[in-house]
Parts: sequence; structure tokens; C-alpha cells
Amino acid sequence: MMLTSEEKKQYNRHLILDKIGEEGQLKLKQAKVLVIGAGGLGCPVLQYLTAAGVGTIGIIDDDVVDQSNLQRQILYTIDDIGISKSKTAAKRLSRLNPFVKFDVYNEKLTRENAILLFTNYDIIVDGSDNFSTRYLVNDAAVITNKPLVYGSIFKFEGQVSVFNYQGSGTYRCLYPTPPKLDESPNCSEIGVLGVLPGIIGSLQANETIKIICGIGAVLANKLLIYDSLQMNQTILNFEKDTTLEITVLEADYDFFCGIVSSEEITIEELEKNKEKYNLLDVRETWEREGHHIGGQHIPLDELLERLDEVNQHKDLVVYCKSGVRSKKAINILFNNNYKPKILNLKGGCF
Repeated sequence: MMLTSEEKKQYNRHLILDKIGEEGQLKLKQAKVLVIGAGGLGCPVLQYLTAAGVGTIGIIDDDVVDQSNLQRQILYTIDDIGISKSKTAAKRLSRLNPFVKFDVYNEKLTRENAILLFTNYDIIVDGSDNFSTRYLVNDAAVITNKPLVYGSIFKFEGQVSVFNYQGSGTYRCLYPTPPKLDESPNCSEIGVLGVLPGIIGSLQANETIKIICGIGAVLANKLLIYDSLQMNQTILNFEKDTTLEITVLEADYDFFCGIVSSEEITIEELEKNKEKYNLLDVRETWEREGHHIGGQHIPLDELLERLDEVNQHKDLVVYCKSGVRSKKAINILFNNNYKPKILNLKGGCF
């Protein structure tokens, strides 16, 4: 495999860079990287890996662009609202670099498809935003023996690490058990500084390029913690748990992370039979003032103290903005012996 004259123009600044040069650029061209999620972290990862010339990039994401994404997911525009993120990302990125092949998976990563997908790639980059997916990604990467470039964001802070690289530790070595549900909000619940995923995603892309080219010190057995408010960067060392064996996937990663599996209902199905259900809105007051579909309003952080207020004479549909907080609310209700049937509003209420 050789670089064409046009590719040499495209990658000129890499070709004249020591430690990369033509040999490194050819390694990038031959590499296959799967990016989990095309959201806050996925956007900068995808943009920089595409610009760098990674030959094959897989994008898996079943979500569509929402207006609230545009504050940080700068790969998209207002014209993309309601359109598939994975398809939109691939279309836009192909205009940045026509020499890259994109594999688009407009679907959710599950225990049913993870192993097969991972076997087709050299490196996995995790841009997910929930613990169920992170544990699934970690386990599938270990089983298929693929290095995993990890990133996460929380308000003003981010983390980056590389797992399962040349025998290094894994996500489970760092986080053996998932946090409690009330300890693990995501950016749709508590917000995130818009530039933060750009910083952390760029660091993930950097680690990916280092792995491919075989240069520098990879963040294996190390966790980089970045504080955007104080401009502090800390690197913590951690050890591999040699007693830990991962040979099969969990039967249910939501259950493993303490999330009770609940039946879902679409907004269309609800509208047809609205009289059959009580509704519970667990969003914040300011969100409800903007738009709601009726029912009781008890913010998630008040639900445990106000359980006796929740109506129990009909089956209950719980809703929030995206479906994340409503799942946590369902867990609270389930664990406190709420009697009627509980359904989650699929996709939430915008």
C-alpha cells in the first residue's frame, strides 16, 4: 500500500513530522477504528481521526441530532436537527477527507452486536455517556483483545485512559462496580461546559494516533483527569487486577448497573390511549415551564421524599427529556414497592 500524490498533499504536515513521516501515515491509512457514539466526545474524535487519515472509521450511534446538542457537538448544524447522527457525521466527514472509508451503524451498541463489530476493527474509542455502555464496551474489547481508548466528561471535568493495551488494566480494574444511580448523572441532567468534550475527545484522538503509529507514552494503567476551571491536569496510576477474568458478556448491563428493565411506550402510543395512564414528569421546573405533556410534576431529586404523592390508581408513564432520568425514577419507584405497572416514555419529551 502506498500514498497517492493527493494523499501526500493532504497529509503533508504529517509526512514532514519526525516520528510519523510516510511510514506512520501508511499505518494510519491501514488502521481501522470503531468510535462508539457520535455525540460530545465522538464528534472531536471523529473529526481528528478523519483529518489524520485513519483509513477506515466505524461510527455506531442510534441517536438523532437535537438542538441541545449544538452547544458542544460542533460537527452538526441546526439544519441537521432530527437527522441520524451517524449518517450525518459520515456525510460531513467525507467532505473533510475523501480518502477515508466510513462504516455507518445507525443502531445501538448491544451485547448482541458488540463482539462481531469489534472483531472488524483494530482499536475501539468509547464516546458513550452511560455506565451500562461503558462496561459493555470494556468487556467486549477485552474478549476481542482490542485496545480501548476511554473518555468521559462531567460538568467541568474530564477523564482519559487507555485500557487493554498490551496487557494493561481495564475499565473494571479502575471501576470494579458501577456507581449508584443517584451518583451517576449525565450531561442531559447536570449540564457540561461546551468546550470540554472537544478537549477530552481531542485527547482520545491523540492516544489513538499514538497507538496506531507506535509513538509516545500511551495512557495505559494511567488515568488523566482534566479540570477545565482550574486548568489542572493530574495523572493517576492504577494497577491491573490480575485476578479479574472477562470471558463472557453480562446477560444484562442495565441490570448490572442497577437499572431496572422497564417497558417503554412511544409518544404516539401514549397519545392514542392517554386516558389509560397517569403521567409523571421528573424534569426540572424550568424544563416543564417550557413544554410538557401533562401529568404530575415531581423533579427526580425530590421523588424519594415525595413518593406518597405519586398517583397509584392507573398504570404510570414516567417521562423526562431523553429517557435517562425517567429510568432512574422508575428504579426508585420499583425499589419502594410502587404497585401499578410503570412504563418509560421512549426518547423522552422535548
